[in-house]
Amino acid sequence: MVSDDVKADSFTSFVQATERPLRQALTAAAGPEAGRESTAEALAYGWEHWDRVGKLDNPAGYLYRVGRNLAKRMGRLEARLAPVAERAEVWVEPGLPSALARLSEKQRVAVALVHGYGWSLSEAAAVLGVTKGTVQSYVDRGLKHLRKELGVET
Repeated sequence: MVSDDVKADSFTSFVQATERPLRQALTAAAGPEAGRESTAEALAYGWEHWDRVGKLDNPAGYLYRVGRNLAKRMGRLEARLAPVAERAEVWVEPGLPSALARLSEKQRVAVALVHGYGWSLSEAAAVLGVTKGTVQSYVDRGLKHLRKELGVET
């Protein structure tokens, strides 16, 4: 049996490395408020079940699905995604949030993670529990729809 101190240290390290990406992914899936709430709930679940969750190949991906399912059960999966800017001087196309809302959830999450938060395809694939090729497909389709919606030609 693992001591409580070892469990706490292991989980603390996991949270320090994973909380922000997990919150970003859940915010992309469920909207800002529900994303924060479902992140907290998923991490609480992770702590409660850390003996099992910590041994998984992809605990962050597992907790993403836990948080997403919690948000869905509470009827909190929102199709709106407010633009997130690290700096106030960043300009965002005014039609982008509503255009993102019209994407499928998978496309919206993939586009937000890869292009909004700057994740690599590998990072997004790991958290979403899919292959890099699948993430690339979601991003490509999502960007195609966004370009059409916003009248952008490439």
